[in-house]
Amino acid sequence: DLELHLQRCQQLSVTVLTDHQDLSNTELKTITNSTAPQQYRIRAKLRTYKPQKLHQSVKLHCSKCNSLQEVPDRDDFDFILRGAAGTAPNPELHNTSWYESVTWTTQDQKQREIAIHFVKRDEMLQHPEDTLLMIEGGTLKEIWKLSKRFKCVIPVRSTEDDLELLDLSAPFLLQGNSQYHVSNARCKQCSTPKPMKNLSSLAAEQQPSWEPTEIAQVLGIELLQYVFVMKFTLVDETGALNAYLFDY
Repeated sequence: DLELHLQRCQQLSVTVLTDHQDLSNTELKTITNSTAPQQYRIRAKLRTYKPQKLHQSVKLHCSKCNSLQEVPDRDDFDFILRGAAGTAPNPELHNTSWYESVTWTTQDQKQREIAIHFVKRDEMLQHPEDTLLMIEGGTLKEIWKLSKRFKCVIPVRSTEDDLELLDLSAPFLLQGNSQYHVSNARCKQCSTPKPMKNLSSLAAEQQPSWEPTEIAQVLGIELLQYVFVMKFTLVDETGALNAYLFDY
């Protein structure tokens, strides 16, 4: 457990970084006055580290613009879905040449109207485990249930002309049995979402794989990657040094 390990390190009077055993110890003051890049071996005390909670170290990184974003909260995703559920599906967009649509009204107090669009291949529906579907009006719980049975689930909403992706803060695609798929989050700055009809080019393939990276590409989505980020402040009798950890 890294967090416990860091707490133990903080309690010790001295922490030794054991890399570069062939090098002699260098004072922190010398390092801060040197020009990077260089290799050093230090003997220092860990004064502080951030963030204090390990799960806060996980961020989402865009390799294109080099920005960092917080991992979206499950409740935020649910809020976005519920907001989209207030817009009724546009029946003029149902049952096209490349997807088949099914609609129904929920029996709860809000009586939400839900539409599911099953993407076809060669004008034929596929087995559930090979099927990509788009859903309008679904809650997070309902989408999770569908993602366990079908290959991919993409939450969408209707416009006058086409189906479109939801808010850029939300993961654009859910896949598999995992409850939450933030790895399919997208960069707000670099993504230029395209209409869902662009998926028809993948549906026309002989055996569409429905890989998230391929779907993201045709829909103009720049995917984010998980990264691990931490900051350590190291001290000795000559000064202090901030060390940053950034890794996939």
